[in-house]
Amino acid sequence: MREQPKFQLPKKAQTVWRLYGIIQTFIIALLTGGIVFLTVRFDWPQWIMWIAIALVLLSIAFSVIVFPSIRWGIWRYEVREQEIEIQSGLFVVKRTLIPMVRVQHVDTEQGPILKKYMLANISISSAATVHTIPMLKVEDADELRTKISELARVAEDDV
Repeated sequence: MREQPKFQLPKKAQTVWRLYGIIQTFIIALLTGGIVFLTVRFDWPQWIMWIAIALVLLSIAFSVIVFPSIRWGIWRYEVREQEIEIQSGLFVVKRTLIPMVRVQHVDTEQGPILKKYMLANISISSAATVHTIPMLKVEDADELRTKISELARVAEDDV
């Protein structure tokens, strides 16, 4: 089996994934608050309330603490002359090879949270699907987008 791709995401990616986990947990906590209110107000069985509270605690434990570290440790990428390799996953590690001749266009995306941390996502479109390399430093994302675009043009000319 091939060696895994060389480049890892910046450490800030963990922070952003944790922030996404906090937002997700906040939404679950709001729903749980509604369930607790309804349970007390309408005298529903207490186990409903305790399950909802347990879901909030599990969301904190996994979405905020455990999963970002695991995801960051697995995520890797590498751009070569003939292909782009992406390794991702959480429990199941997925490795994807995208031939340069299949690359149609490359985009960078940056929402408000990524902008605050000076990160950007790269989307690589092929005929079949869109592949994303998330949370790269803005400068690295711009360089990588340009490099992929140039390599894809050269690969197209060779065909």
